[in-house]
Formats: sequence, C-alpha cells, structure tokens
Amino acid sequence: MTDTIDARACQLAVYMIENRGTVRSAAKAFGISKSTVHKDLSERLPKINPRLYQQVRILLDVNKSERHIRGGLATKNKYIHQKDK
Repeated sequence: MTDTIDARACQLAVYMIENRGTVRSAAKAFGISKSTVHKDLSERLPKINPRLYQQVRILLDVNKSERHIRGGLATKNKYIHQKDK
C-alpha cells in the first residue's frame, strides 16, 4: 500500500507541474480530498523525491500568493451571475 501512496504523491506532483494546477484541481482530477493532496505533496513527497518536491513547492508558493486574487474574482463572478437572475 505504501508503494501506491508514494506513486500517487509523485503522480500528483507531475500533474500539478505539467498543468500548472492547484491543489483543488489535482484533488478533483484524482478523485481524492484536498487534504490528501496537500499531505502527499508536503509531507510524503520530500521523503520520496526531493527534487520533484522542490519543483512542486515553487508552484504551491505561487498558488498561495495568488489565492486572494482568485477568491476576489470568484466573488465578483458570483455577484455578476446573481445580478443576471
């Protein structure tokens, strides 16, 4: 079972790097929770593949720095769509 979890952690990292994805998009693509994605990437991956972890860490940091912008856009779109109804 550990092998499959380790493989999933590597697959998640590769998916996020290739698609410039978010934790949420990776969770949806793999059918697992955001908590599981985060745990795989931040706790398991450094032990399995430190080089891959460094690459995905950069992406996670960028996503974290941009999350307030995404949240603002989502709220804006929510109210635009409510206005249309």
